[in-house]
Parts: sequence; C-alpha cells; structure tokens
Amino acid sequence: MSRLGSSLGLLCQVNAFPFLLLSYTLFLALGGLVFTGVEMPVEKELRAEVEELRDVFLQENSCVQESRLTELLEEVLSAHHGDVSVLKADADQSNYDFTSSLYYVIVTLTTMGSDSYTPKSDEAKLFCIFYCTLGIPLTLFFLTLLSNLLLPIITYVPVHHLHTHWALPYTRATVIHAALLSMLVVSLLFLLPALLVCVVEPEWSFLDALFFCFLILSTVGQGGNSVGRSWSPAARDTLNLLTTCYLLVGLVLLLTFKETILQVPRVRAVIRLFSGVQYAELEGVNLNELTLSEDTCEEEPQYFSSICTISSAPLQLMSPCSDLQRSTPSTLHTI
Repeated sequence: MSRLGSSLGLLCQVNAFPFLLLSYTLFLALGGLVFTGVEMPVEKELRAEVEELRDVFLQENSCVQESRLTELLEEVLSAHHGDVSVLKADADQSNYDFTSSLYYVIVTLTTMGSDSYTPKSDEAKLFCIFYCTLGIPLTLFFLTLLSNLLLPIITYVPVHHLHTHWALPYTRATVIHAALLSMLVVSLLFLLPALLVCVVEPEWSFLDALFFCFLILSTVGQGGNSVGRSWSPAARDTLNLLTTCYLLVGLVLLLTFKETILQVPRVRAVIRLFSGVQYAELEGVNLNELTLSEDTCEEEPQYFSSICTISSAPLQLMSPCSDLQRSTPSTLHTI
C-alpha cells in the first residue's frame, strides 16, 4: 500500500506541470463560457433598446433620412471613442494639454493603457513606439527596485520579529505575516479607494467603484469608465494625476506583496512541485559556485584516505584544485 502511494506521489510530481497547463486551459474556457452566458443577454437587450429609440426618433422626425442619421451616429461614436469633445459645452476641452499628455505617458508606460487617449498623428505614433520601447522596461525596473527597497521593511523585519520575539516557527511566522499583509493590502488598495470613488461618483455603486479600482491596479484599464467626467477640465486633470499616483503606489505595493508571498515555504514548495526536479536542484545552488576559475585543473580526483579492503572507513574524494591537494604524497597508499 505504501509502495502504491509513493508511486502515485511520484506520478503526480512528474506530471504536475502538464496537469497545471490542462487546468489553466480549462480555467480560460470556463471564463469565456461564463462571460458569454452572462453578458450576451445584456448586450442583446441594450441593442434592442437603442434600435427602438432610433425607430421612434425616425417616426417622430420623418424629414430625417435613416442613412444620414446612421452616418451622424457613426461619426459621433468614433469621436467619443477617441474622447474628442463634440458637444458645444465641452468645445474648449483639450485632451492633449501637458497634464493630459503626462497622464497618457504614465498609463502607457505602466502598460495600463487608455481607451480615451490615443495618438492620432503619425509623428506621435512613431515617437510612442520608440519612447515606450525604452520607457516600459525602465518603468518596470524602477518599480521593481522600489519594491526591493520596501521588502526588508515590509517583509523581513516583521517576519524576523515574529520568529524571534514571539517564538513562532519560521514557517508559521511567514504564513501569519502574509495573511495580515493580505488584509492590509486589500483594505488600503481596494476597499478604501472604492469608498473614495463612491464619494466622487455618487451614482456609482460600491461594486462599480471596486471594479474600477481592480481594473486600474491590474493594469487592464479603466473599462470605459472614467472618474469625474462631469467635472471641469482642470479638476478632471488633477483627478487623473491622482489616479496615476494611485496606480504607481499600488503597483509597487503589489510587487512587494508578491515577493512576500514567495517567501512562504509552502508556496515555494508548490512552485518546486510544478517547476520540476531541475528547479528544485538549482534553487539552492549559488550561481557563483557554478563559475569555473581559469586555473581549473583537469586532473582526475585523488583519494587522500587510506584504502584498505579490511577497514570500513568511508572513502573521501579530494578535488585537485582544493587545498587538500597540497597534502604530502606520503599519505597516499596503494592497495
């Protein structure tokens, strides 16, 4: 029975990554099925409402041609997708003053992107390609560097305190610290900002505000929703800059939280399970030890213990490049 259990355990370890790949594929398919089943009826209902409104408008205004109305709606929607103001009340608003352009630069370099701000000139598109090619890796490097600077303060010191002063085992200390940090991150990065968004946008529900915060911190985008659309241009620009600051701070804290989770021994054990035996063997190896010096000898290893067919003393190998090689040859014996 024990042999069967060990065989099953070995089989699971060998096939862990294919099983993970299959599970992730099924997970993606499940997400597609859920969104199809939930969102498609809502989309059909909204489309039917818009078509009904258009038919009523054409009936009440018989002088308007349907083709001209469709052309007008297409132009308005195209301008709206580019966040170009077409209403007379917003004619003085510009999306590419310095503040708005800075907002576009930040959301682009953090890979969040923006549906509203898109370069329209060929010169701006060409500059964006070269600028982001250099800027995106530089931004990721900068955020990772900030995360590494915060890691000793947020992770190492609290875990060491729990381990030494509270006399907790290291594994339990890392788990407790990760759980407390998870609650703190959720509260400071999601729940509290969602409450602030509800104050700014009273028409939004708490779920809409929470979803908005999640989309920003996951660098997916704003999902077509923008906070402060009805505000003045200056107030909206200030709100956009505050949003980008929230994005940058949140990304640094999330990277630090990720590294904290990776410090938990159980999490590392799971990673070793799905990464294979090669990762488990190389994980604890210092890369400096794998570097060969220039004066590396190619001689065969020599025995420095006495070899005897009667003695049970264990045999020990000595590298030719180690200090033990300098022992006198008189210690060598032949069989």
